[in-house]
Formats: sequence, structure tokens, C-alpha cells
Amino acid sequence: MRIDMRGLVVGLGLTLLSAFSAHAAASCGDNTGKAATGEPIVIGAITGKTGPDDFSNSTRAAKAYFDCLNANGGINGRPVKYLVEDDQWNPETASQLAAKLVNDEKAVLMVGNSSFVECGANADFYKKSGILVVAGVGVPRECFFAENYAATNAGPRVSTLGAMGYALDQLKAKSVVCIGPNIPNVGTWSCDGIKSLAKEKGFTAETILMDPGTADSTSIILQAAASKPDVIILGLPKGVTIPLLTAAEEQGLNQTIKFLSAASAYDLTVPGTIGAGWDGNFYVNMEFNDLEAATPDNQNWLAVMDKYGQPSDPRDTFAQAGYLAARIAEKALMSLDPKDITRESTSAAIRQVKGFASDIFCAPWYFGDGQPRHNANSTTRMAVSEGGKWKVISDCAPSPDPELADIRAFEKSAGIAP
Repeated sequence: MRIDMRGLVVGLGLTLLSAFSAHAAASCGDNTGKAATGEPIVIGAITGKTGPDDFSNSTRAAKAYFDCLNANGGINGRPVKYLVEDDQWNPETASQLAAKLVNDEKAVLMVGNSSFVECGANADFYKKSGILVVAGVGVPRECFFAENYAATNAGPRVSTLGAMGYALDQLKAKSVVCIGPNIPNVGTWSCDGIKSLAKEKGFTAETILMDPGTADSTSIILQAAASKPDVIILGLPKGVTIPLLTAAEEQGLNQTIKFLSAASAYDLTVPGTIGAGWDGNFYVNMEFNDLEAATPDNQNWLAVMDKYGQPSDPRDTFAQAGYLAARIAEKALMSLDPKDITRESTSAAIRQVKGFASDIFCAPWYFGDGQPRHNANSTTRMAVSEGGKWKVISDCAPSPDPELADIRAFEKSAGIAP
């Protein structure tokens, strides 16, 4: 079952969009225009800012929204004290920071987390501490298989399988090579999803795992092309994907094989960087709405970033994720008596979040109360590189990931199936 895409405007120039959003009024909280002055509500976050890559875009956007909220009355008069810590891509550091935020700072909620290591390091601790996490960007499998951890993004496996679904349905692919990072519970997890779908649908699938820091792009591409697959699907960071595409074009493979990617390559700079040789030949999955969409909440995200963020803060899919996480937290906290906002009352309010609608999401977000894991965002779009821009080419469609069977069953029982 497909969901009609409403209000999506494609092809707006980035300059025009920035000018529009810069003049739009950022909407947050009660829009009182008066700063919150009550007792602060402590909310924490852990992100991987320093290390192999800066993964802090989600928390930057969440901070911008909380700053906007605090300037407009806060949570019924109480400001949010948002404490963001950098785990430096180190699990031990992530554990220490979680203890600091939860035990020492007495955070009532974690919001906007985005890290390769903290899900695995802290999931059990969060459960024992009775605190919930409304994360921005989940990456490893552990982020989507924890009782107290719910991300707003779809995750690399669901996104990769979303791209595979498009390859099957629209490109009529019969064979695929999946290239993923040799990172535990990331690359193997995503590419194994394609293998599982291959058994179910009857196509052939191969996997190549690469070290993002040291692998030779040309040798990886030649290895992938050796079996002459119909499509090659990349589940890699943007900085690794671009050299692979460059190597593929040098070998003329952009003319003979269709290339697709998970949402990690959905960045406004990519089409111009890879050039016209990839027009109509490089497809990406989108976990959220078009970054250039003129829909109300997407425009509000941009307005919030323009007024309360830094000019250097990326306006990307990870920032959309952090903005949404902050809005979900706001919705839950606004339902509480401001005099009785505790970790327990906040967790109870988050568990009751159902049908959270935003035009940035394909389908309403929810926290599956009582569920052992969470993956509410599992319905995505597709875009193709064309003329130096992304062209959105599909309506929203549920990811065909076989591992979502339990999520789909819960959604059906709760009346929220896509």
C-alpha cells in the first residue's frame, strides 16, 4: 500500500528556499515571544562530534528548536536546559557521559542522540535508569533493538531496503551487489537485509564489506561489477560514496549498471559533485521529506535553523531528524503539569505519543508503548540525481525489509499500519 505524497514541491532552488525560510516566522511552543523563566527542565543528548566524522547535526538542530521554544514560553513557562555531550566515537566515553547526564545532571529525557557507539554502550543503562531516548539518528542495529530507545530516522537497513524495493519494483532488477562499511552491526546488518529479501523475492544478491578509511575505490567497484549485477546499492557515508561513484564513472559503469544508495548520500551537494554523468543513473533513498520542500513543517525547520541555529549548521536529513526529535519531546512535555515534570512522568508521556504528524515524515511517528524495540519511521521516498539536483521520483512506500515483520504486526494491531 502506498501513501500519496501531498504538498511536495520539487525543484525549488536552494537560494530561493533559503530566502523564503529566512523571512518565515519560526513557530515553537506557544509562540508567546516571551522567554521562559521558570525552573529548567534538564534534557540530555550524546552525539559523535569528534572522531572519524562529525555526527552532531541532529543535536545542533534539536538545540535550535529548544532555543526557539525557550524564547516562546518554554514548556508552560519552564525552559529546557539542553545538555549535549560528545562521545568521540568511543563506547567507554559514551557510557561515562550517559552516567553524567542521567545520574549527575538528573536529565528527565534524552533527545536528538546521534552516534555510532552510544546505542550499544548505553541501551541497558537507560532501561535500568528508567529514562527514554527520542534519538535523532540511529545507525547500528542496537539503536533499533532497544526498549527505551526510539529514533526519528529510518536507519541504514530500512533505508537500504527502501532503495532495494525501488530497484525491484521500478528498475526491474534481478541481481544486486550491496556494498557496506565493515562496521559491526552496520554494513553486515544492512546487506544481510538484502540477502533476506533476495530469498523471499527470488533475486540474486552479493555483499562486499569495505573499510571506509583505507579501501581502494577502484578495486571495490571492479569487484562489485565483476558479476555484472543489474544494480549496485551503497550503504556508506557520503564521503565514501562519492569516490566510489567517481571510480565507477572512470570505468564506464555508470552507463551499464544502475547505482542506488541509502539516505546517507542524500545531500544537496552530491548531484553537483558527481556531475552530469550520473543524471538518471544514481538513486537515493530519503528517510524524510525533500530538503527543499515548501511544506509547512519543513519550512518551519528551516526558519528555526535560520533564526536559532548557526549559519554553519547543516540543513540536511540529520538536522531534520533532530528537529523532529525535539518537537516530539515538546509535545509530550506540554501534556504534563509543569510542576510535576519528572523522569517518570516524562517517560509516561513519551510512551503515549501516537500519531505525531509532520510533513517531514512520510507517516505519523509513534512510540510503541510496551514494545521491545522501535522503528516507527519505515516508510520512505526515492530521488534521482538530475541536472545538478535531486529529483524526487516516488511517493512514500513502506520499506520491504523482512526484519520489520514485528513492527508491521504491532502497527496493524494498533491500527497504524502504513
